[in-house]
Amino acid sequence: MIAYSKSTDLVYWTFPKIITPRDRNLNYSSPGNIVRHNNEWIMCFQTYPTPNLEVFGNNKSRLFIMRSSDLEIWSEPELMKVKGNTVPDSEAGRMIDPYLIKEENGKWWCFYKQNGVSMSYSTDLLNWTYFGHAKAGENVTILKQGDEYVMFHSPDNGIGVKRSKSLGEWGKDEQLLFLDQPNWNWSKGRITAATVIDLKNENGINKYVMFFHGDQENKALNLAHRGASLGIAWSDDLIHWDWPGKK
Repeated sequence: MIAYSKSTDLVYWTFPKIITPRDRNLNYSSPGNIVRHNNEWIMCFQTYPTPNLEVFGNNKSRLFIMRSSDLEIWSEPELMKVKGNTVPDSEAGRMIDPYLIKEENGKWWCFYKQNGVSMSYSTDLLNWTYFGHAKAGENVTILKQGDEYVMFHSPDNGIGVKRSKSLGEWGKDEQLLFLDQPNWNWSKGRITAATVIDLKNENGINKYVMFFHGDQENKALNLAHRGASLGIAWSDDLIHWDWPGKK
């Protein structure tokens, strides 16, 4: 299920409020980000069906959005037809981990895990055109920094970082971040699923802030991400990172 917590300082958080139903045929999960469009908030996320207690979501995993005026009350989920309106859903293929980013010309892009990272674009977040795919891991986040885009993604372990002048062309990783993983018992199995937000202009924070997912080394707990934790780190330049207790 998808839930949200609120905080005024990124330290203390409210108890999670669940906003999607419990249903193994859906398993709404993995919200990528929330964007502003036409005077409303739009959140993208996925389904991760495990009707027969599968470890991972089956081939019916798809992308969805919900809409809100206040970030608390959300509309019913809407399927994102990122392969285009003429492609039947049955032929769209398994896809997870959506992320939305808008170009200055008003074009929206959706990045999602399928054949590496796949890319589709839209002008209205309703009608989509498939663009192609590039080599990358899952849980993509992309920020604009100066005249280039910075992609964070998750290979088998660590957080990969790519840079590009355009949203459609991505080359090799320029960094692979592990932060302080060797000293963190809660994430020695894997660091993954980083999302980065730009709070450089937010008074009192003035940083890029990263939230990421850590799996314990115990493989019995790791199955389907049991025993997982969330971590936080921050940066001034998207290159060098700090975290609580860094020496």
